[in-house]
Parts: sequence; C-alpha cells; structure tokens
Amino acid sequence: MKRLCIYTLGLLTALSSCQEVKEKSTVRPEKKPMNVLFIAVDDLRPELNFYGATHIKSPNLDKLASQSLVFERAYCNVPVCGASRASLLTGTRPSRHRFFDYKARADTDAPNAISLPMTFKKNGYKTISNGKIYHNIDDDSLAWDKIWFPKGNIRNYQLEKNIKQNGNADLAMGGASAFEMAQVSDEAYFDGEIARKGIEDLKKLKNSKEPFFLAMGFMKPHLPFNAPKKYWDLYDRSKIDLPKTYLQPKSTPNKAFPNYGELRNYGNIPRKGDLPEGLAKELIHGYYACVSYVDAQIGLVLDELEKTGLAENTIVVLWGDHGWNLGDHKLWCKHVNFETALRAPLVVKVPGKTHGKHSNAITEFIDIYPTLCDLTGLEVPNTTEGVSFLPIINGEENTKNWAVSKFKDGVTLIKGDLFYTEWTDDKGVAYERMLFDHKVDALELNNMAENPENKELVKELATELRQKWGSDYLTQKYITDEQ
Repeated sequence: MKRLCIYTLGLLTALSSCQEVKEKSTVRPEKKPMNVLFIAVDDLRPELNFYGATHIKSPNLDKLASQSLVFERAYCNVPVCGASRASLLTGTRPSRHRFFDYKARADTDAPNAISLPMTFKKNGYKTISNGKIYHNIDDDSLAWDKIWFPKGNIRNYQLEKNIKQNGNADLAMGGASAFEMAQVSDEAYFDGEIARKGIEDLKKLKNSKEPFFLAMGFMKPHLPFNAPKKYWDLYDRSKIDLPKTYLQPKSTPNKAFPNYGELRNYGNIPRKGDLPEGLAKELIHGYYACVSYVDAQIGLVLDELEKTGLAENTIVVLWGDHGWNLGDHKLWCKHVNFETALRAPLVVKVPGKTHGKHSNAITEFIDIYPTLCDLTGLEVPNTTEGVSFLPIINGEENTKNWAVSKFKDGVTLIKGDLFYTEWTDDKGVAYERMLFDHKVDALELNNMAENPENKELVKELATELRQKWGSDYLTQKYITDEQ
C-alpha cells in the first residue's frame, strides 16, 4: 500500500510537471505594439471616388477607403497648411494669435505642447518624417528620429530643375506656371521621391524590434499642378465643367471672398478679376491629374506595407490638411470659411476593426491625436484639446455634433447642418456674419445671418461659438494645466 501511494504521488508530480511544461510552451511572446503609418496629403479636397465623385480616378485611395472608416464630415481647424498641421500635430486649437498662417510652427506657437510624434517617441516608437509633415521641415525636430525631404523647391521646380533635366517642358510665362503636363517619370516630381523613400523605410522597419510612427507628407495636389502627362490623359477636358457655385451671392459679406493671392503669384494667372473659363478648366484638369498622380504614389507605399507583412499590425491614417476651392464661389485655393475649404478627407484603417464603413459624425482634426493614443494604448497628454473618436471606430454612437474652424478674423461653428461664421476684432466683437443651413442650402449660396427671423438663432450660435472656440482664443499666451 505504501509503495502504491509513493507511485501515485510520483505519477501526479510527473503529470503536474508535464502540464507546467505544456503551459510554458504555449505562452506566446508579447505582441508588438501597433505601428502607425501617418499619411498627409497637401490641399486634398474630398472630391474623390470613394466620396462619391465618380469622375475622379483614385483606385488606390478607394482601396484604402474600402478597408477603413471613412469620415464624411471631417473638418480642419484652420484652412492653411502650416497652421493646420501644427494644430493637428499638437492637438491644440488655433487662436487669434496661434497657428495663424502657413508660417506657423508648433515649437514656437505652442511650446508647451507635447506633439503627437513626441508622444510616440517617448513611448519607444521610432519616428520618421518624410516629405511635408510640418510646413517648416525643422519644426518640432526633437520629436523625430529622422527627418527627410526631397532636394529642391516645389515652387520653382520648373525654372530650376525641369528645364535642365526634362527637356525644356516648362510652360511658364513670365515666371513659374500654375500647371505643367510633361512627358516625365513619376519620380521627376517630389511625390515620386517621397514614395520611394517610404518604401525604403518600410523594408528596413520590417525587421525592427521597435514599433514605428512613419509619417509620409505628399505634396500634390498642391500648386503648381505639375504631374506626368499620363495622369492628365486620364481626364477629358471637354467633360470638365465649372462648379455650380461659380458665383458670389450679394447676401454674403465681401470679407468671405479673398483675392486668392496664392494662385495669383504664378506667371500665367491674371493678377485680378475672374479667371477666363478656359484657364479655369485647365486648372481643374491639372488638379485632377495631380490627385491621380499622388494616388498612384500612395498606392506604391500601401502595396509595400502589404508586401512586408506590416499591414496586419499597422494603423493607417490618411488626411488632407484642409479643403481647396476649384472655382467654388469663384474662389481658388483655401483661406476661406466656406465648407469647401474647411472639410477635408479623413480615413482611418485599423486592422480587424474597420471594413469600409462611412461615418457622418462631425470630427475635428485635433481629434486625431487622442484617437491614435487610444488605439495604441498611450496616455493622452493634458495639453491636447481634441476628443477621441475611438467609440465611432468601435461602432458606438457619436456624442459630438460640432466643430470649430478659423481663418484669421473669421471663426466658424459647425453644428449639425448649420455653418455659422463671425469675423471678430481683437476683443471678440463681431463685425461680419454669415449663416448657412445645409439642409436647404448645401452649396452655401444664401446667407441667413441678417434675416430678422433668425435673430435669436444667431444670438444662440454666437454664444455657443464663444463657448467652444477655446478658453484662450483671444489671448496669445498658451495655456497648460501646469500654469
């Protein structure tokens, strides 16, 4: 009996040891944190095939959208590239004195903010900036392990580079042209080089033990509308029409209609007055060509993400830094408070979570920062002002129905279908207003702000605007919780 007990005890011990070995053998190594591929596209408006614009050839963006959550109502916080990027990447709202124009810098306008790339860097991510992420290449430089930008200058490409290298293909008249259709390779322009650099980085990052935050800043469809001829050939000029909003209603304040100086600087553009119809259509044609060109370059990067196997563990965020006017309200460029400048593309692909659905939830660009932190399990710095839209990604109901955007004196409250704008002085006193109801006026042609029957509504919106434009909107001082 004693021998039997000893045998049984030994057997149980052996079985226990085997079970322990089995359990150890099935323990999987800790999963690597999610990577982030962060794609910014300069001056990209939501006139894309996956947004319903079937005339646009954007197959690669369409494929990404089919795997993502597509935001139908995403709004930049300021419609000018430098300011929009600094605001988004710090997660802070613009004010009258902060993030003012294209020269805005995150490190000087919001010196106490912990930027999005810095948050990832502090949490063990390898951070890489390729192309145009901030407007100023050296902005927030400590947040990046590597910063790379193509050599040259996009604004004088034709004069300094193209004439010398690409067979005198320049179309400039008295200076750089606003567009160019040349028989050149995709890498003749910056975006081809940026895509190539991104592909090289992904190949290296494949075997890295660190997670990565790889930012890719593509330049097109920003002016000048330079793209290889094959992308121009995708569109038939005779089928391009001027927009339905090619007019400037008298009910809208003159303040809403600037002279679009960014375009006027090019040698083949009249210095004042409306553009000739033929020139206007040529610009639209050039913009479309540039959209298809940058779509192809982004496609190369996304294909490499798949080839390396990184796509299974990489969040992809693609956004345009603001909208753009293509003759809407007889305007060109951004720099206005109409929806055409404030609304921009935003798609977020999260492996295993997003499958091509579209959301009508109102989203601000400053919401991207906290959302990426939530998706990757990082703590959101207390200097951010956005609201995470992770609940929307998870299929929950959105609780936010407003956004605030501003350009110089003009600040806009977007609430539901209402777009209310005030131009204010340094004390916050309004001197011009406009109000559109998108339920009945999606093209923003009937300013309702001065209608007597809307007096109380305007008063309510004015109060709410001031509640939501930020506690330090009228001051230059940057506020943090520590101060």
